[in-house]
Amino acid sequence: MLKISNCIMELDYILVLKALEEIPFGVGKKLLIDFLQGEENNESIRRNHLNQGELFGKLNCSKEKLTSIIDNLILNNMINLTSIKGNKFWKVMELSEKGKIEIDNPSLYKRKLSYGFKETKTAITDKEKTLFKALPFLDKFNDEQKKSIICKNSKILCIAGAGSGKTTVLTERINFLVNYCSQDPMKILAITFTKKAKQEMLSRISNDLISIETFNSFCEKNLRQHNNLIYNKPVKVINYRDKILILRKALSSLKISMDQAINTYFSEAQKRGKPEEKLANIFLNDVFFLRDYFKFKNLPIKIESFETTTEHEKSLKMVLKICNYIENYMGKHGYRDFADQLIDTLSLFKKHPELIPKFDHILVDEYQDVNSTQIELIDQISAVNLFCVGDPRQSIYGWRGSDIRYLINFEEKYPQCEIITLTKNYRSTEHIVKLINNSIKNMGLADLKSNMKGKKDIQLLKFSSQTNELEFVIEKIKSSKLPRNEIFVLARTNKLLNDISELMKQKKIGHVVKSDETRKTVLALEDEVTLATIHSIKGMEAEMVFVIGCTPNNFPCKGSEHPVIDLVKIEEYDKEEEEKRLFYVAMSRAKQTLYLTHTKTHTYFLTDWMLNFISEKDFQQKPTLKLNQTIKPLTKLSQSKSKLTKPSKSNKIPTKLNTLNNSKGNLTNSNQSNETLIKLKNWRKEISKQSEIPAYCVMHDTTLMEILTKMPNSSSELQDIRGLGPAKITKYGDQILEIIKEN
Repeated sequence: MLKISNCIMELDYILVLKALEEIPFGVGKKLLIDFLQGEENNESIRRNHLNQGELFGKLNCSKEKLTSIIDNLILNNMINLTSIKGNKFWKVMELSEKGKIEIDNPSLYKRKLSYGFKETKTAITDKEKTLFKALPFLDKFNDEQKKSIICKNSKILCIAGAGSGKTTVLTERINFLVNYCSQDPMKILAITFTKKAKQEMLSRISNDLISIETFNSFCEKNLRQHNNLIYNKPVKVINYRDKILILRKALSSLKISMDQAINTYFSEAQKRGKPEEKLANIFLNDVFFLRDYFKFKNLPIKIESFETTTEHEKSLKMVLKICNYIENYMGKHGYRDFADQLIDTLSLFKKHPELIPKFDHILVDEYQDVNSTQIELIDQISAVNLFCVGDPRQSIYGWRGSDIRYLINFEEKYPQCEIITLTKNYRSTEHIVKLINNSIKNMGLADLKSNMKGKKDIQLLKFSSQTNELEFVIEKIKSSKLPRNEIFVLARTNKLLNDISELMKQKKIGHVVKSDETRKTVLALEDEVTLATIHSIKGMEAEMVFVIGCTPNNFPCKGSEHPVIDLVKIEEYDKEEEEKRLFYVAMSRAKQTLYLTHTKTHTYFLTDWMLNFISEKDFQQKPTLKLNQTIKPLTKLSQSKSKLTKPSKSNKIPTKLNTLNNSKGNLTNSNQSNETLIKLKNWRKEISKQSEIPAYCVMHDTTLMEILTKMPNSSSELQDIRGLGPAKITKYGDQILEIIKEN
């Protein structure tokens, strides 16, 4: 059960929303944080008498924690960012309608994994241990795996962490039921999500009479067998060519061209760098995705189901008309899609319950990814014995309708069930396992334990440009002695994936691209690198993994290629937490070597503990790569102390300087100080341009002056600078120290 203290802590975000409601104008992040922390010295607070507000100073937590809460609320659409009139680069925060509803009926905290879910340690009895010894084939498994394979409970949930052998447990349980328990193989159904997972299971099952299906293949078999009982005409599964034809007919009916549709749907930034064919493909996939999504939810596609904005209103109305046309056309001409397969099968079984296949055992893979329609199908089949295996840490498909609450509430639905937890990781070294455990520490899940020793081979590298970042990856691949199929390059977005794929084509490096939309082989060679988006790589592993683009814009993902999909109101999960799980999934693919790379600023998903843990790696050895610019490894800030020469007291700038304009004459070492000042201002100007915020919002002049005055040499000394809180030190600390070091 959730403790009251945890509940109070989680509801800090309500105070943030109430503060936005109380402040009578749009505010920046710094002002909101200062208001909540009771910062009397903030000029805007004094000028607007905000210190008299009821919530002034009511939230006593760090700036880093408050920044994280605010970012989460923005990501979950409870705070809107709007541009100041006359200055599109200066955005302020305002309470959204969704945020107002949340104040009255808090629900966001209930979507976190730590709410209402308690992972328990698996108990192994002496009787079970005796039974294990009587079955020699179990010798190669650990006790928790053994229990999963032979447990007699009719309802079992196996929570299997990354690399803990979930497929092995599921398939071995099937073999055990047939070979040791004399179960009829024709009365066993194993069901999963992808063709790849299905093929993997088939390769491990010793009896070909067992039904191994994906949800869609199971439904399609039943629909084909009983077509005339549910349809009044032959109906077939829609293919890609059919989708193109139907979309073009839909656009024709609306009297708009594909070019016009693309220009209406995508922003200029989203179109940049993409050919028309690519944009048309994304657009096609999006409209068919929306149709499926709402069919799975059993909801009509209407404007109230979206987080509408004036900016997207025209695009949304166009998409809704297209979706309605598609629905009518498919029904009239006898097509079915993935959603139809499930929904029509449910309808068939409701009308003709005698046609429901009879199974004694159902085994469900990837149970964290099920949606309400799939659960209804499992319930309809209603086998006496149900074995489900999944991992809440790897729930990353909430955006497409998956609902982790079915896993979390398994015990509530089946009170006499057995819950078995697999925590021993057989994939990654102990160092990688420690890292991924910490990345989701706040979700309240049991830590995994590595079964693999080995050197710590984890690096977090910062680059001065994306070109250098991608060149580094390519050079590392070329110099590696690993088989190419043991190397993954993972990106959060299709755009970044396409960028490195293009560079690999130029370098004649054979690779396989697995994106969210398609899988293609490029420059096919005997041995290929896999490049993939993280969603498309789940379930796979490699010796060496690069996670590129580890920036705050990618983790959590702020940009999008799917404008209207992002507007869908989804109430089942916390978007920020799902993005953290996505980062976890990416890192947990690595067996031995993990590279995390980024430009500018690293993602705040990298906790202080993670940064310190990674920085224990010796980065003194210079890379042997010939790149256009220098690679800057992101190391523990305090380590820079030994590299920097601390100026003598006589060279320090006097402390009683108030402005940059009158400071030059007072500097005892004016040439050096002026050069440092110019570099700091140029750096701030560049950050301001990249972040699209005024320069003083990056760092105030008085803060720059205090940096010049104190000349900090380490992160601990940066903490003494007024205006540099933990969040800014994390973002900019190493860059500031580098500028000081250069002078």
